[in-house]
Amino acid sequence: MEIKSVSVIGAGTMGNGIAHVFAMKNFKVNLIETNNALLEKALSNISNNLDRQIKKGSITESDKAETLSNISKIVGVENIPSESDLIIEAIYENRGAKLNIFNKIQNIVKPESIFASNTSSISITELSVSNRPEKFIGMHFMNPVPVMQLVEIIRGYSTSDDTFNTIKNLALKLGKVPVEVFDYPGFISNRILMPMINEAIFALMEGVASREDIDTVMKLGMNHPMGPLTLADFIGLDVCLAIMEVLYNGYNDPKYRPCPLLKKMVAANKLGRKSGEGFFKY
Repeated sequence: MEIKSVSVIGAGTMGNGIAHVFAMKNFKVNLIETNNALLEKALSNISNNLDRQIKKGSITESDKAETLSNISKIVGVENIPSESDLIIEAIYENRGAKLNIFNKIQNIVKPESIFASNTSSISITELSVSNRPEKFIGMHFMNPVPVMQLVEIIRGYSTSDDTFNTIKNLALKLGKVPVEVFDYPGFISNRILMPMINEAIFALMEGVASREDIDTVMKLGMNHPMGPLTLADFIGLDVCLAIMEVLYNGYNDPKYRPCPLLKKMVAANKLGRKSGEGFFKY
C-alpha cells in the first residue's frame, strides 16, 4: 500500500513535529485538533521551526512555503477525511483517551487505512484489540521530531508483516532510522530512559547530590547532552510519571516504582518547562 494522505490527531509538541516532517517530504497532511486556536498555535510552531531550518541553510523559503501548503487544518476528529491512508494518533499518554479516538474513527476512514499510535509506553496490542489489529502499529517518534532520527516501530500481537514493512519503508522515506520493537511496556527507549530519570529523582530526594550536580555527573561523566533532571523537565514530569506507572503496572516489578518526589511534584503542577517550573525554573 502506498501512503499518500496522512492524518495526524493531536497538534501538540509531538503532533506538530510529525506533521512537519511528513509535509516536508511532500505528503498531504491533515492536522486534527479539538479547536482552531490549537491548530493555529501548532502551525505557528511549525513555521518557527522551519525558519530555524532556513537559518541553518538546510531548506529554502520556497521549501517552507511548500511544506506549509501541504498541511490542512481540521477541527474535530469526527471530520477526519475518509480517504486517509495513515492515521497517527499523537495525543497525551492515556489509554482510555487513545482508545476513544480510534473507536470514533474506525467506521469513518476506509478499511485499508493503517492506524498508528505515537504512544511512548502504552501497549499497542491493547490499543488495537478492537481496531483492525492487523493494520495497527506503533510509530514512536522522538522529540524534537524534525531533528531526532529514531523511530521505534512497535508490532502489536496481530500486526501484519505487510503493515510493518509499509511503515518501516515510510520511516525511511522520511529520512528516519526505524528500529523494530516488540510490544512490551515502555518498548526500548523509555524502558531504559525512564528508570534512569526516576533514579536521578530518588538521588535528589535522598540528598545524595544537588540537582545541578546530578545533571553535571551525567553530562560530563556519561557524555549525555543534558542531565536527567533537565531532560525530565523537557519531557514533562506528568509524562514521566505516566510512563513509570505503565512500567510499574505492566511488569509488576518494584524496580519501576515511581519516586514519591516525582508524584508530589506532579500533584503540585510543577511539570517542567511547560508549567514554568519543575526541577529547574524557566
